[in-house]
Amino acid sequence: MRAPRSVLKQQFLKKWMMGLQVFGSAKQSMSILERKKAIKLSADIALAATRDGRTCWSRAIIADASKDDGGKVLVQHLLSPESERLKKACTGLVMENKRVRCKKILKRSCCIKRVRKGASKVVLAKSISKRIVKRRTQVLKSLVPGGEFMDDISLIEETLDYMVSLRAQVDVMRRSLAKATEVVNGK
Repeated sequence: MRAPRSVLKQQFLKKWMMGLQVFGSAKQSMSILERKKAIKLSADIALAATRDGRTCWSRAIIADASKDDGGKVLVQHLLSPESERLKKACTGLVMENKRVRCKKILKRSCCIKRVRKGASKVVLAKSISKRIVKRRTQVLKSLVPGGEFMDDISLIEETLDYMVSLRAQVDVMRRSLAKATEVVNGK
C-alpha cells in the first residue's frame, strides 16, 4: 500500500533538505554547475529514499548513486539505518541484471523472425503492431531507472509509481522555489 501524496511530499522535502545540507557543509564555494549537480543528486537520492528501496527504480537510483564518491556519502547520510540493507539489495540487483542481460542477448541471437512475402494483411498488421509496442516498451525501459531489466508488467507498475513520485518531487521543488522567491523579494 502506498503512502498518501502529502506524506510522500513531506518525506521527500525532509530528506532533500538533509541532502542539501550535506553538500552545503562539504563545500562552501561551489560553481553553478556543481550546485546544479548537487541539487539534482540530492533530489534523486531523496526521492529514492522516500520509497525505502521497495521499488526497483529506487534501488536502481541508489545503486547508481553509490558508485560515485559524492553520491556514496549522500546515500549514507540519507539512508543511515537502512543503508546497509539497501546497499546489499542494490548490489544483488546489479548482479542479477547482468544475468538477465546475457539471457536476453542469447534469446535475441537464437530466434530472429522474418516476415514471409505471402503473409496475409492481418498477420502483417500484427507484426507491425508488435514491433511498435516493442519499440515503445524499449523507450519506456530506458526512461525508468532500472527499467531495462524489468518484464513488461513490472515495468508498467514501476513506471506508474515513478511518475507519482516525480510529480511529488516537482510539486515540492516548485513550492520551495516560490517560497525562496518570496523571501528574496521581501514579500
